[in-house]
Amino acid sequence: MLALRNIHMALAILSVVGFILRAAWAFMGSPVLKSKPVRILPHVNDTLLLVLGVVLAYGLGWPVTSGWLAAKLVALLAYIGFGVVTLRATTNPMRLVGVVGALSCVGYIFMVAFTKNPLPFA
Repeated sequence: MLALRNIHMALAILSVVGFILRAAWAFMGSPVLKSKPVRILPHVNDTLLLVLGVVLAYGLGWPVTSGWLAAKLVALLAYIGFGVVTLRATTNPMRLVGVVGALSCVGYIFMVAFTKNPLPFA
């Protein structure tokens, strides 16, 4: 399970780095965003990340209803929403809202993952 957890963490970091790179391209109006690999690879990575998360949760006996895991899933949905705002917005101020929101969600997800506490600030 340790190897799976390490792969899961590496995929999570790769997902965030990829998001930041795509957000930068969005701010610059780069045509790279429209290339096929840039549109497909994040979905492949994120699918692997989610599948591995489910495998880990099941394998370690963590029910989805456990507070910290449910909090991560809700924050993941918010991260996806903010990511959509970032990459589809037509103005830079809205993109900035998306980036700040998405990275805030990621920070929260990482803190909850490490503390196993849905209120990592408490």
